[in-house]
Amino acid sequence: MKVILLSLVTMQAEMVPGTPASSVREVLQDRVSILLLELEGLLDAHVSGRVAFELESRSAQAAEEARVRARRALADQLNRAARHIRQSPDASEIRTRLLDAVVPFASCAILFHIENAMAHCERARGIAPEQAANFADQKVSLESASALAEAVGSRDPVTALAAGSELSPMLADLVRSAGVERVTIYPVVSGERVPVLLLTCGEVEGAAVELLAQVAGAQLQLLPQPTELVAISAAQPAGSTWDALSLDEQRLHLRAQRAARVQVAEIRLEDAVAVQRGRARKNLYRTLQTRIDRARADFRKNHFTATPTMVDYLHLELLRTLANDDPNLLGKDYPGPLA
Repeated sequence: MKVILLSLVTMQAEMVPGTPASSVREVLQDRVSILLLELEGLLDAHVSGRVAFELESRSAQAAEEARVRARRALADQLNRAARHIRQSPDASEIRTRLLDAVVPFASCAILFHIENAMAHCERARGIAPEQAANFADQKVSLESASALAEAVGSRDPVTALAAGSELSPMLADLVRSAGVERVTIYPVVSGERVPVLLLTCGEVEGAAVELLAQVAGAQLQLLPQPTELVAISAAQPAGSTWDALSLDEQRLHLRAQRAARVQVAEIRLEDAVAVQRGRARKNLYRTLQTRIDRARADFRKNHFTATPTMVDYLHLELLRTLANDDPNLLGKDYPGPLA
């Protein structure tokens, strides 16, 4: 309004004396109309700006609320899945619940039980029923599936092409039939072992799958373990078992077992590339001879000679952890158990 009044005053000041009143009125009316239009434009712009600001603020608030709800829903889903895994009474149930828990986070998921250097195909989700039926109870040699073997050996997720040399011909054909060219394999680590592998493909939320695999591995480690019988040397009476050993001897055996596991775990972690190369060439001993010989000398000095009933736990760990329970992977040059 101040602008309009100032404009009117200016116009009146500019009027030439003696101009007819009707002419002045017409000019003023035209000028006022123009100023009102300008004022309406300013008001429209101001209101539009306020509306846009309010809409943007509400949109940002709605987006943030949606993100919060999504995070809460994801956390709740993961929490329920982890709780179900932790409530599993045995290893078979843990594997089943793990696969069920992974389904929302992977288009396709296949679970393997690892035993004696073989990947036992247990069950799958996200593939055609007829394919799943043919897939069940199949076995894949880790020696013929380098990606599976790498996941077991490295204990880290492995991404690989859906190729026969990486997954085995049978498994590669199954994956490619679903239109997938690449997979990610998640190891379920339980202590020093990898008893389970999860193969995923398609749309995968890797962080969630890896977290669930870690929960399953921890739960597997908490399960009661069967009592291990110690293989007594030939000099001992046949049929001797762990219970036949004195308390002191049992402590010596347990100390030796722990030492062997630590030594082999260090080799696997510090020389992971050499371990993979040795497995591929089936000459682990030749590839890692310096490390293995040093470990053998240390085990002989500190443990093997401690009692006549001692077992070469280092050999057992080398065979189980480095060679995936396949003696051929140690190579022809391997000297065998300490004697």
